[in-house]
Order: sequence, then C-alpha cells, then structure tokens
Amino acid sequence: MANFKFDVDAEGIALITWDMPGKTMNVIDTSVMAELDTLVDKVAADAAIKGAVVTSGKDTFGGGADLTMLEKQRTDYMTILKAKGEEAANQMVFEFSRRLSLIYRKLETSGKPWVAALNGTAMGGCFELALACHHRIAADNPKTRLGLPEIKVGLFPGAGGTQRIARMMATADALQFLLKGDQIRLDRAKTMKLVDTIVPAADLVSAAKTWIKTAPKVKQPWDVDGFKLPGGPVWSKMGMMTWPAANALYRKETQDNYPAARAIMSSVFEGLQVPFDTALRIESRYFAKIVRSPEAAAMIRSLFVSMQELNKGARRPASQPQTSLRKIGVIGAGLMGAGIAYVSAQAGLEVVLIDRDQEAADKGKAYSANLMAGQIKRGRAKQDDADALLARITPTPDYNALKGVDLVIEAVFEDRKVKAEATAKAQAVVGDTIVFGSNTSTLPITSLAEQSKDPKNFIGIHFFSPVDKMMLVEIIMGEKTADPALAVALDYVRAIRKTPIVVNDSRGFYTSRVVGTYIREGHLMLTEGVPAAMIENVGRMAGMPVGPLSLNDEVAVDLAWKILKATEADLGAKAIDPRQKSLLEEMVEKRGRYGRKNAKGFYDYPQSGPKRLWPGLAELQKEKLDPDTIDVAELKHRLLAIQALETARCFEEGVLTDVREADVGSILGFGYAPYSGGTLSYIDMMGTKSFVALCERLAQKYGERFAPNKLLVEMAQKGESFYGRFAPKRQKQAA
Repeated sequence: MANFKFDVDAEGIALITWDMPGKTMNVIDTSVMAELDTLVDKVAADAAIKGAVVTSGKDTFGGGADLTMLEKQRTDYMTILKAKGEEAANQMVFEFSRRLSLIYRKLETSGKPWVAALNGTAMGGCFELALACHHRIAADNPKTRLGLPEIKVGLFPGAGGTQRIARMMATADALQFLLKGDQIRLDRAKTMKLVDTIVPAADLVSAAKTWIKTAPKVKQPWDVDGFKLPGGPVWSKMGMMTWPAANALYRKETQDNYPAARAIMSSVFEGLQVPFDTALRIESRYFAKIVRSPEAAAMIRSLFVSMQELNKGARRPASQPQTSLRKIGVIGAGLMGAGIAYVSAQAGLEVVLIDRDQEAADKGKAYSANLMAGQIKRGRAKQDDADALLARITPTPDYNALKGVDLVIEAVFEDRKVKAEATAKAQAVVGDTIVFGSNTSTLPITSLAEQSKDPKNFIGIHFFSPVDKMMLVEIIMGEKTADPALAVALDYVRAIRKTPIVVNDSRGFYTSRVVGTYIREGHLMLTEGVPAAMIENVGRMAGMPVGPLSLNDEVAVDLAWKILKATEADLGAKAIDPRQKSLLEEMVEKRGRYGRKNAKGFYDYPQSGPKRLWPGLAELQKEKLDPDTIDVAELKHRLLAIQALETARCFEEGVLTDVREADVGSILGFGYAPYSGGTLSYIDMMGTKSFVALCERLAQKYGERFAPNKLLVEMAQKGESFYGRFAPKRQKQAA
C-alpha cells in the first residue's frame, strides 16, 4: 500500500500507520479511501487479528479531505449530466458522498476493536475516522487541535460526523461544535468526551494496544440496545427546550445564507429520529446536495484553494531569491505599530520599535505584554513564551537602533509630513537599499515614495486592525516599486503567517476603496429616510459582519469626513455625493460625533451596557420612509452590488490583477459575504448578464454610481465570467 503501513504484533494487534508519501500532512483522497477500505476488510476477516490501532507517521494525524477531490467531482458531475442526465449525475454524487461514511461504518461494526492513536492534530474527515473508532487516545501535545471545520469552507462533516457528535454529547453542545467549526485543544476535547485518554507521546501506541488487550469494546454506544441520546429525543421536553432556541440562534448567526449550516441542522434533527444507518444515509443525501451548491464551490475556491495559493507565494516574483528576515524596524508604537511589532516578534523576528520618546515606545511594547498576559490567562501560552517574545522587542526613540534591520515598516500617523519625516530619519540610518514599507490605508504609495531615497525599494504594507486578529495584509505597488521589494514584502507576510494580496497604487487602493462604497451606501440610505436600525440589520442579513453605520463608527466618522473632503479637493465636487457630505458635516463639524473613539457616532457607547443607535439620527432625516414599504431584498442588493461593482472597476483599472486576490481580500479584509466566495465570485454566481441588469436597474433608480463599467458590459454581452476570462495562471496551465 502507498499510504499505510500494516503490521501485526505477536499478540495479534494490528498497527496501521498512515503516512502519505510526498505530503507534509495526511489527507483523505480516493487512494486513501480505497486502501482504508481494504484494511478494514483485512482486520475483520483475519481471525488471528484481535484489534487494530490506527496512527500517523507524521507530526499530525491528518488534515481532512483533499478538497481538490471535490472539485473533480463537480467536473465529473457536469460530464455525466450532459451525457446521461440529471438522475444519473445525482446518483454518482450521492454514491461518492457516502463512500467514506460507509467505510467508517464498516470499521465500527467490524466486530473488532479499533483505537485511534492521535499523535497530533486531526481535522475534518481524519477526525471523523477517530470518531468511528471505539476508543481514542491522544499524545499529550499542546499544539494538537481537533475539530470539524468544514463549515468554514461551505461544507459540513459528511462521513458520519453530524450523527456521531450528536450521539456523544447534548444536542445543543453538538450543534454548537458542528456549526462553529472550532479547533479545540486536547483538554477541552477530553472534557467533551471526544478523547478518552491523554498519555505521554512515548506511550501512545502501547497505551492503545493495552486497551485492546484489557478492555476492548466492539460496539459503539449507539449500537448497544437501550442507548439513550445524551440530549434526549427530539420530540421530548428536553428536545423542545433545545430545537426552537437552536433554530433561532442559527438564523441570527447565519441569516440563512449558508446552505451547509442549514444542512447540519437538518441532518441532526432528522438523524436523531431514526436508526443510525438511516441517519448516515440522511447525512449523505444532504452532503451530496451541499457539495453541488454554488456557495460551497465559491467558498472552497476562495477560502481554501486560492488562499493556500496566495499563502504559498502565488504572486511572488519567481526570479527573486528567497530572503531570510531576521530583524525588522517598526516606526510608530501606536495601535497599528504595536500590533505589527507583536505579530513580528511572535513569528520569531527581532523588532526595533521606535516612537517619539521612550515612554511612547514602552507603551507600544506594553501592548504585546498585555496580549501575552491574555494568552497565558486562557492557557494558550506560558510565561516563558511571553518572556521570549518580549525579549525580541526593543522599544526606543533612537533611530540609530535601526542599524542592521532587514526591513523597515513605517506605521506613524496618517499624515504626509509625519510620514516623510519618519522616512527621512530612518533612511539616514539604514540607507536606500533596505526595503521600506508604509502602513497606510489612504495615502497613495507613489507620492509617499517620492520622499524616499530610492522609490524602487518603497512599498505599501497595509495591515488591518486589530493586527493580531486580522489575517489579511494588502501590499501596494507604487509606480516605481521593483520586484525585489515585492519579494521581501511577501516573504515578510509569509513569515508572520498572514495572507497577502498585491494591488497597484490608487486612491484607497482596493480594500479601503471598496469598503468605502459600503459605508457610503449606508449613509445615503439614511438620507433617503430608511430607518437606521433597518440599514444595520439588512447589512448583516446580506452577510456583512456589521452594518455600514457601525463599521463607520469603528473606522471613525471624522476619518470618513476627512477622506471625503480630500477627495473633493483633489477630484472636484462631482467626485463626491452632496448628500453624504451634508450628513458627515452635520455629524462631525456640528455634532462632534467622531465614532467609537469618542463614544459618539452613529451609535452611542455608554460606559456600561451595549452600544445603541443614537436617537438623534432621526432628526437628521428630512424624510422618513415607512419600513413596511421598503424592499428589503433591494437594500441587500444595493449593499452587496455596490462593493462588487467597485471591485470590477478596480479590476478594469488594473488596481487588481488577480481574481483570487479580489475575492480573498474582500472576505479577509472587510468581511464581504463569505458565502458568496468574495466580490467577484458574487458576480460570477449571479451571472455577469444578470449582475449588469441589476446594476442598470439600480442606476436608473438611485443614480450613476451603480452604472456598470465597460468591462462588465462587455463580459455580459459575451456571456463571460471573471474566473473564466481571467483564470489564474495555474488554472490555464493545468488546462
């Protein structure tokens, strides 16, 4: 066998070691399924074998299913659909969807005890293998994570996971575990009874074999007569306390935008009312449906395939040698600079953190100390980890401390003069050969580079707040930025384990420019008389993490006012909407409402209690529309379409050059409706022709800002999609 090693000891216990050649982590593909099926039969048929232990020959147990296998299934589905019709195509998908589930079921009903010896992280289908085993023993390892995270890429556990989890714990806990897709630590897994025993790594296999010799069980609890569901039957007092609340929470959290989440609810609800084998068949039917959904296809493509490619350097210039960063300089120890220092030190880099005086620099380092204290409190780090991280950060007001750094990142106040001064001081020490990155969200990189000694080594490195939690970094190429600088920037982002996108210089770049249209649309809805609460709720219903007014409070209302005034000054009155100008002027200049930072924005932020919409907003509305007369679907279309349309304009203008970066950047950068796969996938999912028609309707009703650009109109006429016309290079080469 290619993927497994099979040995039977003198006492008749089989040791199955999963070790896929050429891979750093075990994954489930068609060859693994075929071999595992054979092994289960071999163990069951051989009377000399008393039981089996399955473990891994790698540092982890396994990472789940190979999602490219599912992409192939979609291709096969379309082929059979055209050749034999829908019924045959659906049957093929269903049979494939339940193949792994049937193997696992055969394993747990084989009449022989199976033990999963988890030597490290086990995710998705690999963890479902462990759940199918009769006993689970884990090696004590603080890095080990266990979970069923399929929901995060638009899928759900389809190899029995929904049914086994729902029979191992209370229904409410099972639903939370399945719907959140959390990756849990061993101590929590043991508390949840997902792991039976934790032992030292050296004792893992021997402990598994001992269990088989001394206390083997050959039946799962749900296969034993008299088994009772931990959460009670669905149609019981306990069930009725669970399901109505679970359904309400599901709708609140997902807005019914995620078919996979709905399928989890349905699989568990229906599966708990029938025998286990029937329940598995129900799960497989739902999985077959979800795997063919456009949402799953888009999410897998953006949040798995594209993100992996970007993380591995898809946009890195191939001609540039790899750089080995050891020490970086960060200028500015405010919230952003302190966050950059933290993630850099966390990645093992030495950091020189500079600010105007020692007190300010020390305050920036204290930010890292506070974050590490929180990690220690939650059991995610030890004091030694904190001490080592903090030792890598040197706070100082002395620019001479930058000598010997491999990269400088400027994160001072968003002001040209301040940035120019910081650049000059730093380059007086490091010279003009060191790559200089500016963390800016609004100021054009090309103009900032004019203040540097060598613009070809100047690049934008735009972080998102809070830096330690936001996974995206937007790298901005100035007109003169050269490939060596891009390579260094990408190598740095990879070192700190974040996802990069590369864009060309423009006003607002990509992320700030597009999210600005979302905020503006909320402003304009408010001026039209749409109730503020309705605007906010519809934003969340559309799939955004927060409403546009709430988001504006977070980024600062006075910043939006400042950007609008700068846009008008640079591009003229036609470049802005007078209604938005009037609203922001009233909020900032006349009412002093700057957002969360001064506890007064579109929301009020009391010292105790949750934020609430500012009642005074109604006074700013000259008209007040009756909520019952407002088309909610149209509001959702406005909020999503304006962002997708602006992305298409960025693509046409060359600000964006890769469809993967548009989609991944929109989800990670500003939370654009993840179920859609991102802004361009949203257009492709709707169809370019339908999207252009939608934009034309909205333009006729609400103004020219919705007018489709030339590229979109051309693509609609030709029936093209973004992923068809602008397929990433790896797809073209594969074809």
